[in-house]
Amino acid sequence: MTTTKEFVGTLVCIQDYEDRAKEVLPAPVFNFYIDHADEGQTMKDCKKAFKRYRLRPRVLKDVSNRQFSTTVLGHPVSFPICISPTALQGFADIEGDKATARAAESLNTIMIVSHCAFFTFEDISLAAPSATIWFQIHLYKDRNLTRFFIKHAERAGFKAVVVTVDSPIMGNRRNMKRGDETMTARKEYRPRMMNCYDPNNPEVRSAIANGDIALWDYLQEQLVTSETWDGIKWLRSITKLPIVVKGILTGDSAREAIQAGVDAILVSAHGGRQLDGVLATIDALPEVVKAVKGSAVEVYIDGGVRQGTDVFKALALGARAVFLGRPIIWGLANDGENGVKKVLEIVRDEFSLTMALTGCSKLDDIKASMVVHESQYLSKF
Repeated sequence: MTTTKEFVGTLVCIQDYEDRAKEVLPAPVFNFYIDHADEGQTMKDCKKAFKRYRLRPRVLKDVSNRQFSTTVLGHPVSFPICISPTALQGFADIEGDKATARAAESLNTIMIVSHCAFFTFEDISLAAPSATIWFQIHLYKDRNLTRFFIKHAERAGFKAVVVTVDSPIMGNRRNMKRGDETMTARKEYRPRMMNCYDPNNPEVRSAIANGDIALWDYLQEQLVTSETWDGIKWLRSITKLPIVVKGILTGDSAREAIQAGVDAILVSAHGGRQLDGVLATIDALPEVVKAVKGSAVEVYIDGGVRQGTDVFKALALGARAVFLGRPIIWGLANDGENGVKKVLEIVRDEFSLTMALTGCSKLDDIKASMVVHESQYLSKF
């Protein structure tokens, strides 16, 4: 009989991990993780778009010693590949976010914890005490909830707050509406939202008294359709933590973010789960990078990153780092903490290979001229 460890040893790329995760996860759980808005155009295109960019390698360069350590918001990381927030990781592995945090700690990279984590911020911090962890929130309707999250995370030693700004309302997720095969429609798949459990908050007490024991409905009702950039300015007034905004896809929004006082921008399409038909993140990246030029704001990207060449292309187009979302889930589903480490190591090693084959020995060697959109070639025919 083949053991899990032996089977995982045959998984050599991120697609292998996803295919295997589909086999080992319950259908409602897997369907939740791959859920998307409407027809899934954006989710699919974020992966396909990377293939529309072609590499222009340099040759006869000394690449015998490749260095790709860097800093992200001033935090040293061993490579420019970090972990995006993904909700409900505990359904992929019993240790969930704690396992992911330990993997990030062991490889010296950054993890963003979702506001929908299974475990409290303190539990996650204790699991990986030397890890660099950021946390993700929305600007909630109940400002006391936002304050609670912030102070909770500050006590846990988290290093930055990541605000999702593309969700004034939930996207049209058809699988969720179909219900039967999607875990969010089934109460047995609803864990308590531990990080918003504030017994001193009257709205929390009211939700629990009305039967929302898991606080699931309460949290979903906290999205604000009237939110503006003033919310980011307010957030700046209550915390000294760096603020990263996640979900920007245009130069106009990037400039507004700078005016609001953010420290970094994560170019993201929310995994294709919000507005379907937006630009793929790699297509949006150059416009955002151009908009922040001359400022101290760093730019990162997630969405569709599945291999080392994707990392190279993103860095060439101006990203300081990339963040992985669903691939982390596929690692968890296959082998918990070790699976997450393996996923990160696969992409890291592919990136190292790409650097060698393009003639780059350090990150500064990666230039925009080394990546070209295929349209520049196709237009000549």
